[in-house]
Amino acid sequence: MSDAAAGVAAIDEQILEFLASLVADRGLATNTIAAYRRDLATYSAFLRSRAPTPELASAFVLSLQRSGLAATTVARRVATVRGFHRFAVAEGISPLDPTVLLESPRRPRALPKALSVAEVTRLVEAPDPTTVAGRRDRALLEFMYATGARVAEAVGLDEVDLDLEEGTVVLTGKGAKQRIVPVGTAARDTLMNWLPDRARLRGVRSGGAVFLSLRGARLSRQAVWNIVKTQAARAGIAPDVVSPHVLRHSAATHMVEGGADLRTVQEMLGHASISTTQVYTRVSPRHLLEVYVAAHPRS
Repeated sequence: MSDAAAGVAAIDEQILEFLASLVADRGLATNTIAAYRRDLATYSAFLRSRAPTPELASAFVLSLQRSGLAATTVARRVATVRGFHRFAVAEGISPLDPTVLLESPRRPRALPKALSVAEVTRLVEAPDPTTVAGRRDRALLEFMYATGARVAEAVGLDEVDLDLEEGTVVLTGKGAKQRIVPVGTAARDTLMNWLPDRARLRGVRSGGAVFLSLRGARLSRQAVWNIVKTQAARAGIAPDVVSPHVLRHSAATHMVEGGADLRTVQEMLGHASISTTQVYTRVSPRHLLEVYVAAHPRS
């Protein structure tokens, strides 16, 4: 066997050992293993009998970026190759990791989806106010849009967290961190319409939950998703583009477009880092242009 052929065989054998370890040690799904196998087959074909080096690793990344593949696919393949080489070094199969100094390509940060103000208005006004379920759904949708609450924060809401006289609510977010958020007139009014129904429905399984099923139990996350989808359809909005998280994005987007500063929106949404909130500054190019024209002396 030639040195080149031996090199290819060595890499392919190392890849097989890596894939076997993923099955044995991490118990990954068959589809996931298949994706790893395809990624590493691409890498092996790129090497074309050459021993892996830092220069070849960089060239491999560049070839992926120029291939027209989606940025997420490129990032996944690079991550797979890095994982493979870390495994080879850790197991003593290879003396060096050619990807140790390789910078992973950045995944593009997707702009959050947001409904228009008119669409949100149609959505929150879609529930039938003559029914108990309709009054609950209206209160839920108005509350989530008013506060930008996560679905888990909405279903976890207890009556003691509400101060409708002051128009505020205490939300418990990730890591059990609490924050005080304004409720707003529209949400406060619909909550006051719903709370008498809630008092009649409340059962032993509800605890202090604000939002209940018609059987008196605390609403589940899936129930909230179903409510949003159902009312979106009633409002003439495609249900596949609406979710509780889209309602949260819409609240933040409309606040930024209305002139709210990012620190305020960060506090309202419960983001640990301002960088997470900064994505909302990229949502509306039209709004950015309006601010630019108004603020820049040479606009």
